[in-house]
Amino acid sequence: MARTHAGRRQLLQELSRTLGRELSARTIMFHQAIAERLGLNATDHKCLDFARRAEAMTAGELAELTGLTTGAITGVIDRLERAGFVSRVRDANDRRRVLIQPVAERARDVAPLFESLDTAWSAMCARYSDRELSLINAFMNDSIVMLRGEAHKMREAARRPPGRTKSGAATKNPSARSSARRARIPRARS
Repeated sequence: MARTHAGRRQLLQELSRTLGRELSARTIMFHQAIAERLGLNATDHKCLDFARRAEAMTAGELAELTGLTTGAITGVIDRLERAGFVSRVRDANDRRRVLIQPVAERARDVAPLFESLDTAWSAMCARYSDRELSLINAFMNDSIVMLRGEAHKMREAARRPPGRTKSGAATKNPSARSSARRARIPRARS
């Protein structure tokens, strides 16, 4: 049975609320709780996750992957290194290059924190058929690609001067133009 236009709109609104807002918020709060148990902040914890999945990467690669500035990443790596989660090592093939490498012994501190989630995840997935899980997986992967693109657009927009479009042209927003004009033209004194 085909969904009505209003029914589809309602479903999309519900997906936006549950997936776009509630699931996102709950995921962030879960990872914040994990980070607190490890003595980290949430950003450092997620950067550690990226580093662990890559096994070794440069600070620049981590900055590119996360969208954080290289200065911010240096602070993240310093904190992770002080906490014993990563070490800086010279690349054996290029001694000028420094790699961020997770400390294997500390991975043992992280894994137990996810055991309950792994159990609950398996129980939840058992309620779905392989076909449904494939569809959910495709949807989630599409969501990841979309979110990467949206985050990239957001960061690019933040790098542009106010009142300018992506191409560098002035915006059609009169208040943005007048603000830019006021910033350039000194007021006449009376």
